[in-house]
Amino acid sequence: MLSLSPAAALGLAPAAMPAPTQLRAATPVMETKADLEALAVKLNPTVGFYDPLGIMADPSPETIGWFRHAEIKHGRVAMAAFVGYCVQANGICFPWNLQAPFGATLQDVPTISFSDISAAGGPADQWDALPTAAKLQILGVIGFLEMFSETTAALELSGEKHYVRGGKPGFYPSLKKAGFPHPVPLDLWDPFGFTSKMTPERKEKALVAEINNGRLAMIGIFGLISASKGLQVPILDGLGIKPYAGEIMAPFSSTNADLPYVADMLKVVGTLGY
Repeated sequence: MLSLSPAAALGLAPAAMPAPTQLRAATPVMETKADLEALAVKLNPTVGFYDPLGIMADPSPETIGWFRHAEIKHGRVAMAAFVGYCVQANGICFPWNLQAPFGATLQDVPTISFSDISAAGGPADQWDALPTAAKLQILGVIGFLEMFSETTAALELSGEKHYVRGGKPGFYPSLKKAGFPHPVPLDLWDPFGFTSKMTPERKEKALVAEINNGRLAMIGIFGLISASKGLQVPILDGLGIKPYAGEIMAPFSSTNADLPYVADMLKVVGTLGY
């Protein structure tokens, strides 16, 4: 804001005020290859900047933003997946029903409890055992959260830009600020506001730890999946991981044959010997 000078306060200001200087929007500051090299040393001083394929030989700022955001996001997903795999593999589940008959229009719906799903086998078998409605709800929520995080309007409501336009990699916009009604008034990222109380130095240290943990979780979840398919994975081979005979990359199984084209796709998969 403009402050009043002592002369203006005494009524001695000139009759015509000078035209205010037009403010220009600041150019977004995006990361460079030098920033990546400095970050790599913080992440692992022994390995440092490692780019054997030369992907970052001459990257644009937009490319750097895309890769940085992708690593942080997939690291977070992998950390959740690793913990979820361990929980489900040990038979831990909710004590109530996943679905049950309700009202006059849903009398034919069979009762399925979370313990029934847990008894199907390992985490991948449990996913295959989910009814169609449950899978569609899960995939729908994931699709919405992904779309919301990429929306410029949602990012601007949180005071941020898209990560390829100068925004912060890994930033997730606030659901509360967007005004979406949801039963729990919490945001997806930092729902209890822990990071808002951190100092900038503490946030920087926590981000470095998060990236390292995310990289380890990506290795861990793929190790668990590989071990469940019978591949030799050091250390994990002796943990008694339940084998999985299905297709790990297929979102639908015979349980979901009521969906269009799923039955035909399963027939094709069967002819290929998978």
